[in-house]
Amino acid sequence: MVCASSHRLRTSGSCRFSLASAFAVTLAAAFTTGCGMKPGSNGNTAAGNTAAVILASSTANDQLSAYTVTINSLTLTSQSGATVDVINTPVTEEFIHVNGHVEPIGLVNIPQGTYVSASATFGQSTPVCSALISGGINSDFMAANPSATVNLTQPISVTGGTMGLLLDLQVNQLATPCSAGSVPAVTSTFNLTSMAIASSPTNSSNGLAVGLEGTVASLAAGGAGMSVDALVSSQTPPVWQVLFNSSTVFQGVSGASELALGIPVDMDVAIQPDGSLLATRVETIGVSKTNLTLVNGHVISVATSAPVALVLGAAQMGYLGPTPGPFGYANFSNAQFQASGQFENLTSLPFTASFDSANMLAGQEVTATTQATQMVGGPTYSPLTTVTLSPQTINGTVSAVSTSGDFTTYTVSLAPYDLFPQFAVQPGQTTLLTNPSTVTVYVDNSTQMLNTGTIGVGGLFRFYGLIFDNNGSLSMDCAQVYNGVTE
Repeated sequence: MVCASSHRLRTSGSCRFSLASAFAVTLAAAFTTGCGMKPGSNGNTAAGNTAAVILASSTANDQLSAYTVTINSLTLTSQSGATVDVINTPVTEEFIHVNGHVEPIGLVNIPQGTYVSASATFGQSTPVCSALISGGINSDFMAANPSATVNLTQPISVTGGTMGLLLDLQVNQLATPCSAGSVPAVTSTFNLTSMAIASSPTNSSNGLAVGLEGTVASLAAGGAGMSVDALVSSQTPPVWQVLFNSSTVFQGVSGASELALGIPVDMDVAIQPDGSLLATRVETIGVSKTNLTLVNGHVISVATSAPVALVLGAAQMGYLGPTPGPFGYANFSNAQFQASGQFENLTSLPFTASFDSANMLAGQEVTATTQATQMVGGPTYSPLTTVTLSPQTINGTVSAVSTSGDFTTYTVSLAPYDLFPQFAVQPGQTTLLTNPSTVTVYVDNSTQMLNTGTIGVGGLFRFYGLIFDNNGSLSMDCAQVYNGVTE
């Protein structure tokens, strides 16, 4: 097994890892198709079968701020008419936060051959559209058509020991922008494609999954690994079984021995040749698990009059339940602020990349924790324990290309319905942007360029990274670049 080396991941020493047989049996017993990872009873692929890692992704512009879908089943049909259940246990995923990149949602053995069609059944599907309407904040939790479509853009050839199956939600272009106050029905359409897994994954296109968040559900003896319940607003989240080796980087704790059940974590994992997940980075988001609620979403407003922010919870789990929707106003006066440890080049950027209570912006994606046992209104509001700046994907048109030190900079124009031009200009906030429709994207030689063609003026692209307030302007430290989506 070979460890990944990528844009922001710290790696050191040998990446070879020998999985103890007892732990392999423990992992295999814990994995179930659709919510865990089960390549086989002993971790090996049976003869004539391929271990297929099912990966969730989306191709989206910036009109929707969340899109949670429960997949009840997914079936492949071969050229001969034989069918294979790829997912047969409900699993729920939030697809906007994986716009352009990937998140594992299951692993299954598939008989080798050529598959020509797919069908699926779906449970609850909840797209979320946030907008300023008549000067007020509005978040519409829309009902999507449950009879979603799964398209194979071309026949899928199942061969070899391990491969990826990419379930990519094609977020449709809304006929009427959210700000109009009348949101048309949303139809869920997925493309299902194959993906080759590299022996040493480096990015989202070849087997590296970054920024996976959840809480520790179990720990293996001897610090060999752990299982993590994914941060999804559902009782049926993916469950990741991950392995550690000598090169796994721990942030916030000195090593696996300091991890505990219930602790929230943020991690990067590399898919291995047998379909297992090797953690290349594990960061503890916080160390307090008492009455823990973990929430991820966008900041919608930051008040000047009090240390209070409104967070739209795209995903929520823990004491206050897995309820999607506005997490609510919360008090951050005593919260610990930090940026995701996925990005290790912040000090080398040509601007000061800081994130704290004084420069938190409406539109930024954050992961927050609280030990509150209920949501309390003003004037005190429920307290937040930690607020972590999380990477997000923006979709926009390049208006200028330049350089700054070792970085190439792209000036990116956002659509009017993007969260920044809508919410970061509301009066009564701590920070107001001077140009909320423009983001300066910083790209260095380790940024993963997953787009096709040259990035030039007039081109439409998606950029994934951390967005900071740079003296009233938006600046992104970019980790990955993808092709854009029609606005």
